[in-house]
Amino acid sequence: MEIILLKDVDKLGSAHDVVTVKNGYGRNYLIPQGLALIANKKNRNILNERKRIENVHLSKMLGAFQAIEAKLNGAIVKVGAKAGTSGKIFGSVTNIQIANAVKEQYGIEIDRKKITILEEVKNLGTYTAEADLHPEVKPKITFEVFAD
Repeated sequence: MEIILLKDVDKLGSAHDVVTVKNGYGRNYLIPQGLALIANKKNRNILNERKRIENVHLSKMLGAFQAIEAKLNGAIVKVGAKAGTSGKIFGSVTNIQIANAVKEQYGIEIDRKKITILEEVKNLGTYTAEADLHPEVKPKITFEVFAD
């Protein structure tokens, strides 16, 4: 069964992708949850219109995203974590903590789902994450983990 995804679905695709899934998965989960539509001619036309509107919206937002990228490049976000005497932290630093720290320190609100930590954070130190704001704008966020 071919469906059009309305929202990003892990391990399946991103919004506006046309994917093939098993009938039961599409009819019993994706469509009732509002995550997808059946990919018929009418819905494909609706998809094309949505893509066009979204592209116009994204092109208007490009300048704002580039300003955010300029602000974050070269900036170091400080993230506190509980750590032992050897510098190993208890647990791990998550994208939620980074999103909250960016909001507190720079006043920039980034959706936590759009932040990807590029390496595993288990010790105190400096690390990098990437924010997927726009297809053309993906700023690197440098964050420093310090003992709380």
